[in-house]
This record gives sequence, structure tokens and C-alpha cells, in this order.
Amino acid sequence: MIQDTSMRGTRLGALSYERDDNVEPAERCIVRYECDKGHATLVPFFVEAEDIPLDWSCRCGRTAQAAHSVPNMAEPDTTPAKHVRSHWDMLMERRTIADLETLMAERLSEIHAEFKAEELELARTA
Repeated sequence: MIQDTSMRGTRLGALSYERDDNVEPAERCIVRYECDKGHATLVPFFVEAEDIPLDWSCRCGRTAQAAHSVPNMAEPDTTPAKHVRSHWDMLMERRTIADLETLMAERLSEIHAEFKAEELELARTA
């Protein structure tokens, strides 16, 4: 007689035959997040979690804020927003308005001279 060693009626990785009757669940704290539309989301976190976020993504697509503080909650960012320098800001660090007006007048005179030279050249060839 051939002995069959496989278990019939099971799939690999599909089910676990272990039972959690005597397993103690991890201690959790529940954080309530609320969005502007009034939706509330309850999110369980492990008590010893490193950083619990200040905000959470709401089901409506908005950002929900934590309604209360818990011990390991992340600190709010208090650093002031850094001003992004534009091209104009960087230019004004190097030049004054008077310098820019002088440069513009010089450049316009060069452009007018080139334009007049092209007109003279066209008049000669025509």
C-alpha cells in the first residue's frame, strides 16, 4: 500500500491552524483624528510606538488632525518657513534699481544701434 504524506484539502499559506486562545494582545492606545468636515477616524497604535503622527489621511481626502495628545506623539514643526528666494530677490542682492536702469539704457542703445545697422544694410542691398 502506498502511503500519502500530503494533507488533503489544504492550500499552502492559506490557513493557519494555530489558535490564539491564550495569546495576550499588545497594549494599544487609540488616537482620534478629526477632519474639517467633521469625520472622525480612530487609529490604534502600540503603546511604545516611536512616533505617532499629528495628522492622518481622512476618508474624504482631507487631512485630519489629532483630537488629543498621547505620550509618543510627534512634535509639531515650529521652524519658521524658509523664504524661497526668487530671481528678482537674488538680483536685488547684487544690484540697485539705479544700476539696473543704467544697464537697461546701455542695452537698449546697443539693440537700437544693431537694428539701424541692419536697416542700412538692407537699404544698400535693395
